[in-house]
Amino acid sequence: MYRIVLREDPVPNIHLLKIEAPAVARKAQAGQFVIIRVDEKGERIPLSIADWDREEGGITIVFNEVGRTTRKLAHLEAGDEIANFVGPLGLPAEIEKFGTVACVAIGYGVVTMVPIARALKEAGNRVISVIWAQSQNMLFGDERLGSFSDQLIVNTDDGSYGRKGSILDVLEELLRGSERIDRVIIIGPTCMMKFCSAITKLFEVKTIVSLNPIMVDGTGMCGCCRVEVGGETKFACVDGPEFDGHEVDWDLLMARRCTYPAEKGRALMYHCQNCAQW
Repeated sequence: MYRIVLREDPVPNIHLLKIEAPAVARKAQAGQFVIIRVDEKGERIPLSIADWDREEGGITIVFNEVGRTTRKLAHLEAGDEIANFVGPLGLPAEIEKFGTVACVAIGYGVVTMVPIARALKEAGNRVISVIWAQSQNMLFGDERLGSFSDQLIVNTDDGSYGRKGSILDVLEELLRGSERIDRVIIIGPTCMMKFCSAITKLFEVKTIVSLNPIMVDGTGMCGCCRVEVGGETKFACVDGPEFDGHEVDWDLLMARRCTYPAEKGRALMYHCQNCAQW
């Protein structure tokens, strides 16, 4: 069993947990993920590693409360335990001195971008972070990411904080600017990564995306995370989670993500109706 040592709720429906997992913390690297199972009857789900503390043996995860398992996880408090916590899994992020790197993130991606930005900064890169939220009260993780960024650009949909507008507009302006951008790294919803990759492709800037959202098993056995990259079949969990955003078949990926929405909805409804704690 793995004990929760810290719980925070930075914004509605998004939760941060720090889990006591010394073996995972000793090996964790930027860009990797873990597989958790809340209890003995629970399903396995992948979650990106948002941070780690090798001395204390803690791993930080952040998740959006969207389905059955994340709903169960969201009801746990500091001191509670989860059944399984496996990792670190996946290939670490490619970190070297590229030059100027733009780190683009939305939602929980802002927090999971932190280890990558930190590693890039330590490697001698100039880091420009671009983040988006619907409004100021939905924004979190910006101060932490900003501490590892040479420049932090914040925009909100309603203009309540930073500049108003789409993250796509900000990214395009950045690429059109006088400063050369050598690489772009994107973490966020699938559609956002698709459209951002389309923009960077016009400017011929190498772009890396994280395909954690399509994983299930996390070991390559289930095949649910298969994706076509550069005309070849890859598995996000063992060949990634990072891939070249210009080579991903986004239309195929998004079609496959829509395979089981009804089943997911029924599973959540069933548990909400039949579990007394909800």
